[in-house]
Amino acid sequence: MKIQFRWIAILGHPRDFKCFLTHKILHDWLIQRGYHVVIEESISKFLNVNNPNIATFIQIGEKCDLGIVIGGDGNMLCILRQLSYYPIKIIGVNCGNLGFLTDLNPNNMLLMLSKILSGIYHIEKRFLLEVDVLNNKIKKNSVAVNEIILHSKNMSCMIEFELYIDKKFAFYQRSDGIIIATPTGSTGYALSAGGPILSLSSKVITIVPMLPHTLSARPIVINDNNIIMLKVFNLSKKLQITCDGQVKLSVIQEKTIFIYKSKYFIHLIHPVNYHYLNALRKKLNWSKNFF
Repeated sequence: MKIQFRWIAILGHPRDFKCFLTHKILHDWLIQRGYHVVIEESISKFLNVNNPNIATFIQIGEKCDLGIVIGGDGNMLCILRQLSYYPIKIIGVNCGNLGFLTDLNPNNMLLMLSKILSGIYHIEKRFLLEVDVLNNKIKKNSVAVNEIILHSKNMSCMIEFELYIDKKFAFYQRSDGIIIATPTGSTGYALSAGGPILSLSSKVITIVPMLPHTLSARPIVINDNNIIMLKVFNLSKKLQITCDGQVKLSVIQEKTIFIYKSKYFIHLIHPVNYHYLNALRKKLNWSKNFF
């Protein structure tokens, strides 16, 4: 049975302020159809609307059935991480560039949303990665939708580390860093570093070296239940863990880092005609005739 959405949140802080017109159009359209519309507090000051329902991410996660994110993949990643602790469903309107996570086009947004809100949609559950950076008994933690990266704070600076999978030694490496990515993140930074594109339904994690100092280093795909442990060396260099290119955890005295599948999930809403291969063909210009 399809979920009937009654409380709907409008989210997303696009870089182009013209996109806030899309927020207002969506807000007025939902209000006219009798939905309870909640506006995320950081964008409320940019919308000239009369709506008392202004809320934080926590309040939105606890109260709303559906969140509509207007922006690009950067907006989606930030919001998905913050709302992954709640059962809220998310759909995106693409006002960015590629938009792998944002399905709807602003030009036909209302037509597609009318179908979704009437129950004609597909729902997809995707897992996240979680990282623990240990320093004695102090733990720094974060989650990631796309990828977790160990790297130096200084550009083009090689680091040294060992990688273990389920406590078994896998390899030692000198490189610019390592990318640990979900299937969702396989079309992100991992792809540009030479990693494989993974089916979104695959229960795997990909490990992709960043500019390794050896010709034999290759991406590895492992089971999503495997636990990855990184042991870093030469801590005189300033190292960093980055989640989705947005959350940064410093690695100064820490020597051990654990990366594993999170117990939290994200729930994405898609139009019924959505297909991942169609999205890849469109976004990556596959089979396009250049001559």
